[in-house]
Amino acid sequence: MWKLEGALRSLMSIINMEGKEIHDYLKSLCPDLHVSRGEYDEDTRYSETKTLTIGQFKLGLCHGHQVVPWGDLDSLAMLQRQLDVDILVTGHTHQFKAYKHEGGVVINPGSATGAYSSITYDVNPSFVLMDIDGLRVVVYVYELIDGEVKVDKIDFKKTAPTQSAP
Repeated sequence: MWKLEGALRSLMSIINMEGKEIHDYLKSLCPDLHVSRGEYDEDTRYSETKTLTIGQFKLGLCHGHQVVPWGDLDSLAMLQRQLDVDILVTGHTHQFKAYKHEGGVVINPGSATGAYSSITYDVNPSFVLMDIDGLRVVVYVYELIDGEVKVDKIDFKKTAPTQSAP
């Protein structure tokens, strides 16, 4: 299990919650919890997609089982455009992926536990943390590969909105 240190300002979840206990645990880590519904979630208070704004960035959450083919960048980019978000966080494949695409970012944080995937047996435990500051977001990727934690980062800068002259 991963050890989380420090305060989380906002926590986004695209996992299958499968119960109040998991929801309550995540809420104990961070009271500002944002959740989208997974394919096994029966709790209808979670929507299929969720959008929120953090700083200058609009983010979208979607578990990803609704996106066919699963994990397909073109299909994910279409969802990103439909939600009109700068950053799309999605999952379902249990494999970490991140793309700078069409002026935005698409992130699949993978599976923090390395849980089995029906798509592939090649799953490394992984999660991501995002640091949003102004027009810049840095995504820190933590992945357990061959018993070693590998840390990588993705730096993305949003272009400033243009001001039209009066």
